[in-house]
Formats: sequence, structure tokens, C-alpha cells
Amino acid sequence: MAGTHYGADALFILLGAIMILAMHAGFAFLELGTVRKKNQVNALVKILVDFCVSAIAYFFIGYSIAYGVNFFDGADVLAAKNGVELVKFFFLLTFAAAIPAIISGGIAERARFHPQTAATFVLVGVLYPLFEGMVWNQRFGFQAWLLATFGAEFHDFAGSVVVHAVGGWIALPAVLLLGARRGRYTKNGGIAAHPPSSIPFLALGAWILIVGWFGFNVMSAQALEKMSGLVAVNSLMAMVGGTLVAVFMGRNDPGFVHNGPLAGLVAVCAGSDLMHPLGALVTGGIAGAIFVWMFTLAQNKWKIDDVLGVWPLHGLCGAWGGIAAGIFGAKALGGIGGVALASQLVGTMTGVTIAGVGGYIVYGALKATVGLRLDPEQEFQGADLSIHRISSTPERESNW
Repeated sequence: MAGTHYGADALFILLGAIMILAMHAGFAFLELGTVRKKNQVNALVKILVDFCVSAIAYFFIGYSIAYGVNFFDGADVLAAKNGVELVKFFFLLTFAAAIPAIISGGIAERARFHPQTAATFVLVGVLYPLFEGMVWNQRFGFQAWLLATFGAEFHDFAGSVVVHAVGGWIALPAVLLLGARRGRYTKNGGIAAHPPSSIPFLALGAWILIVGWFGFNVMSAQALEKMSGLVAVNSLMAMVGGTLVAVFMGRNDPGFVHNGPLAGLVAVCAGSDLMHPLGALVTGGIAGAIFVWMFTLAQNKWKIDDVLGVWPLHGLCGAWGGIAAGIFGAKALGGIGGVALASQLVGTMTGVTIAGVGGYIVYGALKATVGLRLDPEQEFQGADLSIHRISSTPERESNW
């Protein structure tokens, strides 16, 4: 019976890992459809290479920092209990690798390739696991202090803050240090639109992310016996709320329509195991409003050239999700309870601070040493030809 139990858990977690691995195709196609054609190949290559660099960094360094576990025993030891500990690593790796995938969308079209892979290694190997361990593995006494002070630990079931807010707030200093794409903002106050290159690919990326998100949230239980249909339906309702508000506020713009469900899903991660479905619907709807409003404000008023809007989508909606878990997770609003709004506020602000400061240090150091940005000619030519020596749709044979 023990073998069956471990086997069932291993399969459950593995299926979640595979679904989230597929979400990285969603990140790739969302970025590919949003950037201009001359940067489409770069979007695809970056997401795949960043995932592989993340795997190395997390296997050798990050997982040990977060959970105190390494994999330097013999294969016979690693295979114990149907390899459930190994698939947990695989599952949590797919979360960790979302950090550079999120950042990639913000710095698209002008970032150099190798400095970004170096940043990925440091972020996934060191910075992300520090906060991950604090929240999900009782590291550094953070959760114990919150429990003693406010009566409840910081609750983040599937990573609204640990993954999304952290990724979005690391991306913000990276975007600011890089500066806007050349020609995006003119000296006389004009704004060049740089419209998406492919709405179908953008929509495909969004749909892949939406479907995979049910593995992201539901399988965060990490044990078959803890699986809850409440998480699935709350995820559904938040996705619906985010979409409907975004289509209304975004005036039918397909970019907003397809990012609306992602905003809702980002926000519901933290409290998806606690909220009533109506609370999840409201949480998602507010997230959709946050994304549309803040994306427009950041791009048009503050002139922050965050190409995919990853700071409002992941950074702000993720932070809202951490706070929303403390509001709609309470019994007074139909939730299961066991959360404290003060703990949610402190936990969220701690994650935002660590991410923002850490992101500035990592990208600031790279900018000061090796540089972050393509030179003007390379950027004009596009990352595809400048870095990868081929465009996404070659129209003629090249001479060798």
C-alpha cells in the first residue's frame, strides 16, 4: 500500500510538473506574438535556454538553499519511494524557471543574450530560493515570527507572491536599467505603438498558460490526498473575472483580453485553496482592472517600456493576490479561514522588497560590468539576425 501511495503521489506531482513545463511554451508564444517580427526567434530561444539554465542552477544550488535537499546520493537512494522527491524537484523547478520567463517579456527586443542567461543563473540559483525557503520551508524563522506576531503564517498556496510578484518586481529594475526601446518614445512626447506582430500567436500563448495553470494551482497540493476541487473552480472563476473586466476596461483590445485571464490566475494562486468561488471571481476581476489600468499608466504616462507588461501583470497582480488571500480567505467572506491580513501584507511586502532590491543588484552589476543592451545597430536590425543569424520567416536563400 505504501508503494501505491508513493506512486500515486509521484504521478500526481509529475503530471503537474509536465503541465507547468508546457506553460513555458505559453510564455514563449505570448512573447513571440507581442514583440515585432524581427525579435520572434529570440523570444523562442530565450525561454528554452533560460529554462535549461534554471534547471542547472536549481539542481546544484537553489533547491538546496530552499529545502536543504541535494541529489548527490546514488540513483538507488534517489529512486526510493517511487522517486517522489525527484518529481517534487521537477515540479518546483518549473515554478523557479518561471522567474526568468516572466523577466524575458519585460526586457524583450533590446536585451543581450548571454548577460540575461547569467542573470537567470543567479536569480534561480540564489535570490528566488531565499524567499521560497522563507515561505514554503520555514527558513530563517520568518513564518514562525509572523505566526507569533499576527496569529497566522503568510499563506501563499501556489505562488502569487513567491513566484509571480517576485518575478515581476525583479523585472522592474531590469526594464528601468535597460531603458526603453529606441524609437518607442520621442523627444516631443510622442509614443510609437510597436503593435504585436501576431495576435494569433499571442492568443495561443495565453491559452497554453491558462490550461497549464490548473496544474500550477491544483498540483501545488503536492499529494493526491490533498488535492482539492475548490482550487480548480477558484482558478476558473478568477480567470473568468480577469477576462471580463479586461475586455470591458480594455475596450475589446485583444492584448488586454488575452492578458486578463492571466492577471486573474496570477492573483488567485495565493488563496485558491481558501476562497469561496465568488471571492475568487472578485479577486480575478480586480486583477484584470489592475493590469489594464497600470499597463496603460506605466507605458503611456510613466514611459516604462515593459514590453509584455510583466510588472503590472505579475508584480502588481501577484502582490494583490497575496493581500486578497487575507481578505477573501477569511471566514467572514466565505473563506476557510486561518489567515491574517497583517501577515499577508507583511509577507507580500517582504517578497516585493527582496525581489526589487535583488533585481536591481543583479542587473545593475551586469550593466556596470558586461552591459545589458544590444548596440543601436543590432537593436535596429533585430535580435533575431543580430544574435541568432536568422529571421523567423526568411524570404530568400542566404549565400553561404
